[in-house]
Amino acid sequence: MRSNGTGTAPAAGKDFSVSTGIQTRPLKVCVYGTGGIGKSELAANLSQLGLRVLFIDADQGSAALDVSRAEGVESFDDLRGLLHSDLPNQFDAVVLDTLTKIEEWSIAWTLANVPHEKPGKTIASIEDYGFGKGVVHNYETFLRLIGDLDALVRRGKHVITIAHECVSNVPNPSGEDWIRYEPRLQSPASGKSSIRHRIKEWVDHLLYIGYDVAAKDGKAVGTGTRAIYPTEMPTYWAKSRTLSAPLVYTKGSSDLWTTLLKGGDE
Repeated sequence: MRSNGTGTAPAAGKDFSVSTGIQTRPLKVCVYGTGGIGKSELAANLSQLGLRVLFIDADQGSAALDVSRAEGVESFDDLRGLLHSDLPNQFDAVVLDTLTKIEEWSIAWTLANVPHEKPGKTIASIEDYGFGKGVVHNYETFLRLIGDLDALVRRGKHVITIAHECVSNVPNPSGEDWIRYEPRLQSPASGKSSIRHRIKEWVDHLLYIGYDVAAKDGKAVGTGTRAIYPTEMPTYWAKSRTLSAPLVYTKGSSDLWTTLLKGGDE
């Protein structure tokens, strides 16, 4: 019998079982891209499949959309309270719009609730905790939200998150560094306490929405068409457990959700 490191075996009590085959479970998705490209619209299109969708509109970006919104959610505590309430049980999917704004709530909660290690020292910004300590505190705060979202998935709810984009430097140990689009979330250069990396690990699909643009003679050329990119390229961060090819994103289209819910394109 294996030891648990103390010289004694773990206490028995839980029964374990084995399952096989492909599992169907609620979606965990993060969609990101530039402002105004249609991230909220894309999430709202999920309702075209007959699903009841609840928007948590932290960024006030859904005003032009005919969606159901949770009112009165204005802080990190409000958000967590709603996720623990019975309200999500009335819906099939919950949309967090946007994680970028919710991270600001997370920082505000951290400043108000996590004291400095030196008693009596005033905290006015995340840097006031000392070098690197503030981002650790905020990361640990944000993990509470991830736990809430995991519980929501266990309740059978799809979780769709939205984030704004940023241009990030990519360290390259084997050559020159480069830049790419990534979600605009906390991500120290060390990679530690990175909310950005944690979200990528957590979701099943990290999808970048971008305009179809090409460079010609030093100038950008495009027609305004959009695409949803599910696999990582040098110019953007992405991942998907079931999608392999970009999808054309036309106004009003729910093709993404149809494809994801049927198990992907593979």
